[in-house]
Amino acid sequence: MRIKRGQEIELHVSDLAFGGRGIAWVDGFTVFVDQAVPGDQVMARIIRRKKKYAEARIISLLTPSGDRVDAPCPYSGWCGGCKWQFLKYDKQLEYKQRHVSESLSHIGGIHGVWVHPVRSSGQIFHYRNKMEFSCSDRRWLLPSELEDPNVDIGFALGLHVPGTYHKVLDIDRCLLQPETGNHILSDAKLYMKTSGMPAYGLKTHKGFWRFLMLRHSVALDQWMVNIVTSAESISSLRPLADGLMEKYPQTVSVVNNISTRKSGVAVGEYEIALAGENCLKERLGPFEFEISANSFFQTNTRGAEILYEVVRRYADLSGSETVLDLYSGIGTIPIWLSDAAKSIVGIEIVESAVADAEKNCSYNEVTNCEFRAGDILRRLCDITDAPDVVIIDPPRPGMHKDVVEKILELGPSRIVYVSCNPATLARDLGMLSERYRVAEVQPVDMFPHTYHIEAVARLQRH
Repeated sequence: MRIKRGQEIELHVSDLAFGGRGIAWVDGFTVFVDQAVPGDQVMARIIRRKKKYAEARIISLLTPSGDRVDAPCPYSGWCGGCKWQFLKYDKQLEYKQRHVSESLSHIGGIHGVWVHPVRSSGQIFHYRNKMEFSCSDRRWLLPSELEDPNVDIGFALGLHVPGTYHKVLDIDRCLLQPETGNHILSDAKLYMKTSGMPAYGLKTHKGFWRFLMLRHSVALDQWMVNIVTSAESISSLRPLADGLMEKYPQTVSVVNNISTRKSGVAVGEYEIALAGENCLKERLGPFEFEISANSFFQTNTRGAEILYEVVRRYADLSGSETVLDLYSGIGTIPIWLSDAAKSIVGIEIVESAVADAEKNCSYNEVTNCEFRAGDILRRLCDITDAPDVVIIDPPRPGMHKDVVEKILELGPSRIVYVSCNPATLARDLGMLSERYRVAEVQPVDMFPHTYHIEAVARLQRH
């Protein structure tokens, strides 16, 4: 059968690709079907045709898969916050394990690695400790809203439609964050809409309100509100900050980040404390951490404890080892391992994160951790004595090949690699395989209802 764009076709979905889309085959030709579950029989429309594959969207669900469930969120299918609410959670874990394993073999050329069953998240809703909501001067409408003349399309505060930078779906409530966060979101939205200050246009790059970022401390049940604007205007923000502090006693910090950049990143060039503290406190195990508005911290707090315990087990420290921690952030992993190592050096490019790491060490009375700010490769070149163990926890793009080469030169006896991207994990492990054997991999689900998965790999030197 010849597949062409715009064609309507009945498909049987038989697999699930990394990235979350269903897979159907038509005479051996691959069709990726958005929002589909293996076992679904669907009528779909071809929206894109390439040489080796096509992409399709479901028009109607003819026979649902036995693994399909009703998504509790009204925005499911339209919002980019989570894309797998319609898939049974135990099946999500099965596919995530398989995607890690397949990435290792197909991308990294690493075969026969023991990939353990995924460690599940303690909570599958309300688990996120950080949410970023985008402002827009134009609201993207759901199909059910298109015929409603009373819908205000001139303002949105919510989440992006998948694959777009300028389409913002106005969100009243997100099931990924605790319920108090939804009340704060609602009050902040009402204030912004009636403030007389315009929302930022994602195409025009004009306007004032840009982002609302909410952080939650699970251990202390406290909140930080970070309002990102395009300019400084204390008079416009003070009433909102004071109102949130008064209405929500759990709110301990309201800050304003000012960003004049056109890029859609919720990080300001500078920050102003509006009310309360300038940071949020969170506990992981016996340790307490201070988190500033722009610091990286794992978004699933209880999942982070599971993840770091796997790191601790794979590092297999006896108390006499020297440890090098790359991409160390605010020091969570070094502090978590501090009582089991002789000394730990953390390297991190974000200077504010290094300052937070040093404060966190002081606060937790940890004295055997040292943090160095700067480019990872340049700082690695300063390391003259090979560490016993290297911990690597890079961002989604993984490591630069020059960083990999430097690690190979150092030649630690063990490497523990923490990854949020199976593809770059596989690529980097493939580069390290000339001197290291991947002994085992433990996936940890930090992001229920999404296709994202964390994985910890234990590497032994040949």
